[in-house]
Amino acid sequence: MAGRPGFAELFAALPVAVLIVDPDDRIAHANALAEQLLNLSERVMRGQPIAAILPPPAAGDRREGQGMAFYDTEIATPHGPRIRVDFVEAAVADHAGWRAITLHPAASTRGLGPSARGASARAASGAAAMLAHEIKNPLSGIRGAAQLLGAGELTTLIVTEVDRIAALIDRMQDFSDTRPLEIAAENIYPLIGHARRLALAGFARGVAIDERFDPSLPPAAINRDALLQILINLLKNAHEASRLERKPRIVITTAYRHGMSVAAAAGRPRVPLPIEICVLDNGPGAPADIADNLFDPFVSGRPEGQGLGLALVDKLMRDMGGIVQYAREGSPEMTTLRLLLPRAAS
Repeated sequence: MAGRPGFAELFAALPVAVLIVDPDDRIAHANALAEQLLNLSERVMRGQPIAAILPPPAAGDRREGQGMAFYDTEIATPHGPRIRVDFVEAAVADHAGWRAITLHPAASTRGLGPSARGASARAASGAAAMLAHEIKNPLSGIRGAAQLLGAGELTTLIVTEVDRIAALIDRMQDFSDTRPLEIAAENIYPLIGHARRLALAGFARGVAIDERFDPSLPPAAINRDALLQILINLLKNAHEASRLERKPRIVITTAYRHGMSVAAAAGRPRVPLPIEICVLDNGPGAPADIADNLFDPFVSGRPEGQGLGLALVDKLMRDMGGIVQYAREGSPEMTTLRLLLPRAAS
């Protein structure tokens, strides 16, 4: 019988690039994916100052014992190509001064910065405006003509389908609204509570919606209506995803994430996004073939889905200066939709 794998085997097999840094800011370990990403062997990197191998994205953002994180950031490595990654640094528990740095290639992350899907959003906006103009007016005529035919099964079918298409066009028109949102300092908890009560009284009746909150969160810079719409959309998605589970479960969490930031646009300073709201469910998650495009319009994992709910969530989050991300994480593994929002100015 094979023996239990040791640290070296487990570390090498980690599915993400990891560097271990000692209290003297020198690299102590690098796993296989880190070697591939940085184009250097562990033997060469070991003992080298971390700044000589992987300059940090920014200085002064690390807080003692809390580390730092940067999403969708470009790093010019001294000995390799420029890399675009999610950079997360955390203290190693019970080992003072030791740190672990993980690097996730940004090309494979789901839901990065405000500009990551700009072209897709503009295309959806143009399509929405065009379809609304070219389709919605004829639909009114079709509906009226059907009603003139009088009551009947086929008439009812026509009216029902016309109303369904009109509702779809209404949702698409949300993408063509380019007016800036009014942003204000808001306490997020009344909005979360309102969305939860709406869910429990309607589409999620009888489902457990648990809460794990950080009660000390400061106000966020948000639009109340937009955030409420986002939360309701995410709770609906969570319910649809988990409803076939033996014990459907939805969880809402909040946290303050020090060091979280994102590139607002090329050449502009990174924007801190410390306010985190997560909606989790115990459903199976998105199919692997669409997970990387989950926030694009018309992409859906459900046969009856229209693929507009998460695309609208993404648009509204970008309009508020935040981001939304999809992940499968935790033990047991759950689907996580993570909202990262700016803190309101003091």
